[in-house]
Amino acid sequence: MSPDVVVLDHGSGNVRSAVRALEHVGAAVTLTADREHALRADGLFVPGVGNFHACMAGLTAVDGPYVVDRRLAGGRPVLGVCVGMQVMFEGSTEPSVAPVAGVGEWPGTVSRLEAPVVPHMGWSQLDVAAGSTLFAGLEHERFYFVHSYAAHTWDLAEPEGAFAAVAPRVTWATHGERFVAAVENGPLAATQFHPEKSGEAGLALLENWVRSL
Repeated sequence: MSPDVVVLDHGSGNVRSAVRALEHVGAAVTLTADREHALRADGLFVPGVGNFHACMAGLTAVDGPYVVDRRLAGGRPVLGVCVGMQVMFEGSTEPSVAPVAGVGEWPGTVSRLEAPVVPHMGWSQLDVAAGSTLFAGLEHERFYFVHSYAAHTWDLAEPEGAFAAVAPRVTWATHGERFVAAVENGPLAATQFHPEKSGEAGLALLENWVRSL
């Protein structure tokens, strides 16, 4: 049976490419804002484009932060993409007439890239974390980015003790400066790039995620 994946419909713009990509790699996909379906699905895909604060407002309107938190508390997978990754942090310095906090699953603040050309728009290679599941077989591939803001540090403390959870796997990229390109942190994973716009490599990454559900 195909894994049931919800693409959370929170007004983030055109997400049909994400739906098609996930269907292509074997998921049974529903684009919906229905909280109960989002809670019980095998996987939750959180898209995001545009302004951080507008994205958070849309997520909040459909109980997105609650859904993400409850899913993670139960060990149920979530994948955030682009601004859908940024909102997993505590906040952003991106200007807004109505600034709001992020979901706060990870510490840190997203800030503007310091680079000769912003936005970062195009294909970049990654410094993939050792042991990555998302990037298995894709360690030397390039992925497609469109963004002006990013997380520049990773501040989550490493787990300690013999029975601690697996340490988060953090993948990096560089555009003017080094920034977080992807994170795998237990059931929560996210990419700053758009896998659904990254050709065969992006499809392979989504297939890796869907197979893990």
